[in-house]
Amino acid sequence: MATDTTSMSVKDLLGGAAAVPEFEIKLLPGWERHSGSDADKTHLDARIKRRFMDLHRPDLYATVRSMIDESYEKMKQEGVLAFFAATGADEDKVVIPGSIVVSERRSAAGESLDTTIKALMRDFGAAPLFGDVRFMRYEREKTVTMQDATIAQTSLVYLTPIPGSGRKRALQFVASFGRPVEMSADDDKVKAWKFAFDSCISTLRWKV
Repeated sequence: MATDTTSMSVKDLLGGAAAVPEFEIKLLPGWERHSGSDADKTHLDARIKRRFMDLHRPDLYATVRSMIDESYEKMKQEGVLAFFAATGADEDKVVIPGSIVVSERRSAAGESLDTTIKALMRDFGAAPLFGDVRFMRYEREKTVTMQDATIAQTSLVYLTPIPGSGRKRALQFVASFGRPVEMSADDDKVKAWKFAFDSCISTLRWKV
């Protein structure tokens, strides 16, 4: 896994609130960090299109492009901090048709996130990642129609408190990937993708 060290400011999003501390995360092979700018999106789309066309997999390109469009739109609406995708993978590498979006999540009215976590445990089955209570993880799934195709999209959501925030602010990772609707959620490949994302997020280290 490659290592990405990121220091990000959320002053614009939070009206002058403290910046998110610098952190280190080990990425999946070939994965890279991107910003939320339009220029970055255009460049990313061109690279991904070229990669999947070289692999003769326009179906996977359509899937990934849809998630990229959705991710960048969310970045604009929600003040997302970073976006990760397999834009640097070699052609002979197995590519997960997905992405990781990083944002900050705050509790309502300045309260502790504990109430939010309890609700996620109750409503979505949130649980500690690999038994590590520093990370809470849950899954969401929906069907997405793109052009003439329908896919199943899985989102893995991870929350971990930001140091020094008194558990009122959390870093949120959303790892999303698509699969054919006829592919079972219990398929070995799907399980492998989930484990890959889980392993990646579990390496988060704060640089404080």
